[in-house]
Amino acid sequence: MGIVVSLFLVGFNGFSQDTTGTDFTSVYLTITTAHWNPDPNVEFTDWKKTEQEYFDKVTMKNDLILSSGYYTHFFTPDNSEIIIVNVYKNWEDLEKANVKSNELAKAAWPDEKARKAFFDKQEKYYSPHHSDEIYMSLPFVKEVEGNSKEPQFVYVRYNEMAFNGEAKPELMKEYFDKVTMKLPLVKGYYTHRHLWGSDSRQFAEAYFYDNFADIEKTFGEIEKIENETWPDEAKRKDFLKEKNKMFTGKHADYIYKTVPGLMK
Repeated sequence: MGIVVSLFLVGFNGFSQDTTGTDFTSVYLTITTAHWNPDPNVEFTDWKKTEQEYFDKVTMKNDLILSSGYYTHFFTPDNSEIIIVNVYKNWEDLEKANVKSNELAKAAWPDEKARKAFFDKQEKYYSPHHSDEIYMSLPFVKEVEGNSKEPQFVYVRYNEMAFNGEAKPELMKEYFDKVTMKLPLVKGYYTHRHLWGSDSRQFAEAYFYDNFADIEKTFGEIEKIENETWPDEAKRKDFLKEKNKMFTGKHADYIYKTVPGLMK
């Protein structure tokens, strides 16, 4: 694992410096895809209350976890999905965070029987099946301001990278600055790339919106800003063609909703 991480770090550092002109430091993301328990006898009324208790007593107090969030299915191939994302400063913190969370849990529920009862209750909401992925962040970021009290919609686009030697990361930076950052309805934008998991070609973009209708409106805004930025049609097409050489053209789209209160 250490060798693989080192190899990816070399590539990411070069990518970051080429696109930003400054030393960008990636953070690590763990993305767990869990699934609701399909047992019809399971009562989900207290799910949010249970997870909120754990979130407040453990996740919020774990300083090794920079940020965290829960995301539920809205438009995805599997309506049982619930996505849990945690962000860490570096690989060392990622490895140590679980130990710290266990310590915090023991402090929150010092009685062993009470602690076991809590975790048994928490566990019953989910099926045994889950998957874990690790990603590294990329330097194209528009930070969400604050934590919304209402659910936000997150449109996630997974692009397939081409690895054809023709990629020009500097064009990604130019497009990000001239188009993505100027989209008024996009409240946040994050990019990250596969580090450890099922598909090494994944390049993910996550767009945050206040409501579902804004996702569709943004597609029109993108075309408008592109036309204004590159008014010459031939030059515009040439720029987009060169920028998109980073990818194969294959992508997948997902829409999730945030869970207010379960966001750090």
